[in-house]
Amino acid sequence: MKLTLLSAGLLAYFVSLVSATALTFKIFANEKACFFAAPEKKGAKIAFYFAVQSGGSFDINYEVTGPGGKVILDGEKERQGDFVFTANEIGEYKFCFDNEMSTYSEKFVDFEIAVEDEVRAQLPSKQGSTPEQTSALEESIYKISGQLSTIARNQKYFRTRENRNFSTVRSTESRIVNFSLIQCCMMVAMGALQVFVVRFFFQGARKGYV
Repeated sequence: MKLTLLSAGLLAYFVSLVSATALTFKIFANEKACFFAAPEKKGAKIAFYFAVQSGGSFDINYEVTGPGGKVILDGEKERQGDFVFTANEIGEYKFCFDNEMSTYSEKFVDFEIAVEDEVRAQLPSKQGSTPEQTSALEESIYKISGQLSTIARNQKYFRTRENRNFSTVRSTESRIVNFSLIQCCMMVAMGALQVFVVRFFFQGARKGYV
């Protein structure tokens, strides 16, 4: 039974044709970066995920356009997004990130583009098995596949939260250090000013006696 489930799972995995690209890249201030995906068949599902890991306010503008230049998805100052849409045309789909709103902040963006040609797995029928049993096994496999996708999305979400919190901690630490240095410099300057004022008063008093 375990061998049958394993074979069915592997079959469902390999029959579903998926091509995916997962990258983490740095986009500089006033820069626009675009990436492309080209499905080979109409009706293919395209999954698009992105998350700003660090930089600025953790937001970025994005735009997804189809082969004819039609805007499919867009957004401004978004921290992350997870979308799935159907490719109704064959051709290049453009995924652009725009950081032109930032004047000096560079940002790290983690994104993934997956093109999936959904081909339903046809499980081999076994002697003595009924269509109901095969269908139940099929649904169990797809249910497990959906749960794995949910786990993967949750992992991405927690990774993004961790990176953002770490970036916040580093920023706070840097501000505390800078504030401490400024405070030390102000204390030294105030001490020097007090010494100068006291010496000025004493020198003035000596001249008065003379």
